[in-house]
Amino acid sequence: MRLFAAVVPPETPVAELAGATAALRELPGADLLRWTEPAGWHFTLAFLGEVDPALLPELTERLGRAAHRHPPHELRFAGGGRFGDRVLWVGADGERTILRDLARSAAAGARRAGAAVDTTHDFHPHLTLARATGPVHLRPYAESLAGFSGTPWTVRRLELMRSRLPGGGVPGERPRYETVAAWELGG
Repeated sequence: MRLFAAVVPPETPVAELAGATAALRELPGADLLRWTEPAGWHFTLAFLGEVDPALLPELTERLGRAAHRHPPHELRFAGGGRFGDRVLWVGADGERTILRDLARSAAAGARRAGAAVDTTHDFHPHLTLARATGPVHLRPYAESLAGFSGTPWTVRRLELMRSRLPGGGVPGERPRYETVAAWELGG
């Protein structure tokens, strides 16, 4: 099963961000972007890839320990950016040091449990809004989000999420995410 550790924002800031990004879908070239759905928005802390289900008991135990070592903390969606002209994202502001430490703990716990944690990128807190499906310049989109600063919210849980990738070849089909396990922070 394809897994990742994540923080899932609450409904109110998600709705606020969805409203702020609605105008972006009207910009030239927006039809060349595959937009992510607000219901699936999350901050990936550690991508684990394909994980043998036999590892789940130890993985969930270690991620639970990681969650309990870090306190609840405040974040807000803030600013925008892009990874080249491939990915458009919104960033995070607030107690990012705690979020970074939580990400490191989750990755370390997953490695100790035997999961092959993706270490190709340093942790950069972001939420993916869209991916390019054709040639499009993302700079205007990122610039439109530069001044965005959402309502603060409290990160209270670490979640182990399963990603089910589209397999039917249906145009517009998107990954589906489900929570496998969750732990309160600081518990």
